[in-house]
Amino acid sequence: MWNWHRQVKDSVSQKTIGLMRMQFWKTAVEDIYRDDPPVQPIGIELWKAVRRHTLTRRWMLRIISEREKDLEDRAYRSLKELESYSENTQSSLLYLLLETLGVKDVHADHAASHIGKAQGIVTCLRATPYHSQRRRVYLPMDICMLHGVSQEDFIRGSREQNVRDVVYDIASQAHVHLQHARSFSKSVPAAASAAFLQTVVLEDYLQRVRKVDFDVFHPSLQKRNPLLPLQLYMRSWKETY
Repeated sequence: MWNWHRQVKDSVSQKTIGLMRMQFWKTAVEDIYRDDPPVQPIGIELWKAVRRHTLTRRWMLRIISEREKDLEDRAYRSLKELESYSENTQSSLLYLLLETLGVKDVHADHAASHIGKAQGIVTCLRATPYHSQRRRVYLPMDICMLHGVSQEDFIRGSREQNVRDVVYDIASQAHVHLQHARSFSKSVPAAASAAFLQTVVLEDYLQRVRKVDFDVFHPSLQKRNPLLPLQLYMRSWKETY
């Protein structure tokens, strides 16, 4: 369901259609919490999960509402706005995952907040080549303006230093959030590590973009790291993130 929400903006040709789909899920969530789920597979399974794990309705509705606002199809005005979007979507999903794992811990919540923000920022960076090919740019405008970079520079796939500087600033903020999340690791219950395994993927991308001097269009960034499954397994075995 949440993966589908992320794809709505790319899959609909008119904003009105996207809004209708989001409204369907808002109503579905409200019905689920009234024990009257929609008669469709995802709705039924979500209802079962809510009953089994006592999931918080606020996190679900926050994800939907933020995705709905994102249908505006424009660049983020600032890095802070991108962080807010990431908190309301990625972090909210992590809060739900923690609830399914039975983890109720303030340190785990703090870590989830930072990991979600890092994930949102990295996702925005990773998708830049894809969006640029479709003449769309979503990178924070304040950072682009700071370095004198226009949306057209990204659409052209520019690899000039000022473009790299934009990527550096944005990637650095993701790195900061990742480090903050890991600063709580000794206080976070081991059971929470299963919800935080995406840190392996985030760290991998940040390391690779650094190695190519923050050239977001470098071909190597479009290739998968064959060692990722092993790294994920090791982190899972060690119950760390």
